[in-house]
Amino acid sequence: MRTAEKTQKNGHGRLHGGAAGENITEGVIWKQLLIFFFPILIGTFFQQLYNTVDAVVVGRFAGKEALSSVGGSSSQIINLVVGFFTGLSSGATVIISQYFGAKKREELQRALHTAYAFAAWFGVLIGLAGVVLTPLLLTQMNTPAELMHDSVMYVRIYFAGLVFVLIYNMGSAILRAIGDSRRPLYYLIICCIINIVLDLALVLGLRLGVLGVAAATLFSQAVSAVLVTRALMYHTEEMELRLREIRIQKDMLGKMLRIGLPTGIQSSMYSISNVLLQASLNNLGVDTMAAWAAFGKIDSIVWMINGAFGISVTTFVGQNFGAGKWDRVRKGTRDCLLMTVGTEMALSALIVFVGQYLFGVFTSDAGVVQIGMRMVRIISPTYWLFAFIEIYSGSLRAQGSVLVTTIMTLVGVCLLRVIWVMFIVPNGTLEQLIACYPVTWVVTAGAMIIYYFYKQKRIVRSYTA
Repeated sequence: MRTAEKTQKNGHGRLHGGAAGENITEGVIWKQLLIFFFPILIGTFFQQLYNTVDAVVVGRFAGKEALSSVGGSSSQIINLVVGFFTGLSSGATVIISQYFGAKKREELQRALHTAYAFAAWFGVLIGLAGVVLTPLLLTQMNTPAELMHDSVMYVRIYFAGLVFVLIYNMGSAILRAIGDSRRPLYYLIICCIINIVLDLALVLGLRLGVLGVAAATLFSQAVSAVLVTRALMYHTEEMELRLREIRIQKDMLGKMLRIGLPTGIQSSMYSISNVLLQASLNNLGVDTMAAWAAFGKIDSIVWMINGAFGISVTTFVGQNFGAGKWDRVRKGTRDCLLMTVGTEMALSALIVFVGQYLFGVFTSDAGVVQIGMRMVRIISPTYWLFAFIEIYSGSLRAQGSVLVTTIMTLVGVCLLRVIWVMFIVPNGTLEQLIACYPVTWVVTAGAMIIYYFYKQKRIVRSYTA
């Protein structure tokens, strides 16, 4: 971690310097984006390893039924809840990055404690609701009877520790908002190693199956929450988390929710549309469910990179927006888009050519691998289209413009996907069902490109007039 000047304030309460934060309002844009991107990418990689290792261990050593229980309907429910909160927390990320760019310390402190209080309350309340409602949710998703017991157990244990997941997510988002993308990476590496060791011990050693991977994930996530909380208490001089001051301040929460709520709704609608697709795929049998679960882990590599670029552009644009550096906002968005498109094109080609070997990591069942490759050939070649949605919406969000991009994504991706699955190809084949992904990406990417250039000009005009 870099060394920086100690924090001082002037008479107006503005921040000078920073210990663990990185000011990205000066310097070569593409280099700063990549320096910020790689720790996020590696950190996201280790975060993905949490569930990927669970899937590998149970898929190879407990069978395709256990793989389906961990990675099928269970995964979709978890993604729905965590995705919604991650969208909500983006409001805190944007607000904090803007305050950091504008060097306003008092507002940083208020935003920090409000965000932490919100994460804790949300985690406790939704966690309790999830424990109660899990059987109903899995039943509504047409989860096969033979998978119900293990799926209920896995999801309930996850919900029981949801508060740890959300505190870590919020804490790491706050650190990234002030430019510290390294500490979240270090903590994820530590906790991923703990998760892997416990997975092997509980599944291979004690033969606990799905219960073992759920317990391992819960414990490792608790450790990550403690580590990120400790960092914000003792290792960030820009702001300091004080446990006695953690409470929700309504005006600050309102600012965060105005940005975060549309993004949270957007994220949850993604998950809801995926849940509906999952319910349709469940009707095609356990082999298809296992293939979709394995494909989800392979597919997550792309979204991990996509998300890392998205976080990078949001933080970069947020700080430069706060500092009023419009040229850097425009160039940073452009450079990040080009890097994202190029990377995703390369990944698409790689997954198409070596997909069968990747599926072999998760299962030795030839039938499951064959079904998985049918999925790859439909979805993977069009990954690059989503870069336009991710980067342009992230840039506009960092400038406080979220409503229209959210509506565009809800309609173009989520609603169209639901219409496709429920009305255009009801009871369709595998290829017909999953074609909803490239179709909706084409529609939404086209609309996002047009809107971005229109809105960016209006934002600059309104702040420079």
